[in-house]
Amino acid sequence: MKRTHTQPEIPIIFEDDHILVIQKPVNVLSQKDQTGDPDVLSLCKEYLNRSQNNPFLGLVHRLDRPVGGLMLLAKNRNAADGLSQQMRDRTMQKTYWAVTSGNPPQNGLLNHYLHKDRDKNIVNVVNGNQKKAKEAILSFSKLEEIHKLNLLSIHLQTGRPHQIRVQLAEEGYPIWGDYKYGLDQPDGRNMALRAVELRFEHPQLKQELHFELAPPSEEPWSKFSIAHS
Repeated sequence: MKRTHTQPEIPIIFEDDHILVIQKPVNVLSQKDQTGDPDVLSLCKEYLNRSQNNPFLGLVHRLDRPVGGLMLLAKNRNAADGLSQQMRDRTMQKTYWAVTSGNPPQNGLLNHYLHKDRDKNIVNVVNGNQKKAKEAILSFSKLEEIHKLNLLSIHLQTGRPHQIRVQLAEEGYPIWGDYKYGLDQPDGRNMALRAVELRFEHPQLKQELHFELAPPSEEPWSKFSIAHS
């Protein structure tokens, strides 16, 4: 697999003149913040800089820092506009897998209102009448259950900060290793939430593209037969 040869390295799933599909490493920022830690956007620009001068690169969507998996970037403004429109129209399909505790039903539709405290970088479930509250909707299905853990497949209907983590925790299904919204105490585990599937229309060719990425062969993913079938 092609890589960016940056520090850290980022695996490249697909690239052409218009888009870049990468495998975001766990615990790498999507874009620069006040910490100054490495981020996907800067690392991918560093990679592109080796072959072109001052390249355009735009984030189409973001993944939380602890989340790994498929991530899409645009290599020109036309591609960025077209892909952003697909996001707004909800025609771009993104699937996440999460390992949770609790006892979720076989299928579920969650609808909450969320508010982000930017100073504390935490999202809370609030009343829909609260100022700046934003509706958050997701659906999920339970793929497998083993040792009191659940493997969920999740589809977002809205794209809110920390949405999956907050909504599942609110319902009593916190994500394994999520120290911010779960019940676990920090012990060095990576959070078990991953972007595993991406389906969208190529902004130039108008052909459907479909990418899938298996979870890593480590706990808790390795507990589930379907994750590595």
